[in-house]
Amino acid sequence: MGKILIYTDGACSGNPGPGGWGAILMYNENKKEFSGGMKNTTNNIMELTAVIEGLKKLKEPCNHEVEIYSDSAYVVNAFNNGWIYNWIKKGWVNSSKEPVKNKELWQELYSLVKKYNAKFIKVKGHSDNIYNNRCDELARSEIKKM
Repeated sequence: MGKILIYTDGACSGNPGPGGWGAILMYNENKKEFSGGMKNTTNNIMELTAVIEGLKKLKEPCNHEVEIYSDSAYVVNAFNNGWIYNWIKKGWVNSSKEPVKNKELWQELYSLVKKYNAKFIKVKGHSDNIYNNRCDELARSEIKKM
């Protein structure tokens, strides 16, 4: 069985402001691009939305390994550093004892990650990763549509 790779990125013009997200889903030689946007949003919301929308494109059942590549420390660290598990244990309260921002998006993402046993891999943004750069182009093109 091969791996499913999902590259994602989110962007915002102003924070908050018009925003866009882009995702690339790859399996073997197959590659599909997706994007969308919102008129008034934040960069973090777009980063989360990109991953959510990428995972939503997977067909069920999916027994393949799923790797999610993102330049968002916000998203990647939430899983790889265990923040999200602590938020859940503490009733969606962060280490500062404040409600977790974007709770509904985190809950949706968590349910999808569990469903597909997805792994997160941090990539350097605006660097030499062609797929991350393409996701950034997709996200920024959505902002221009607003």
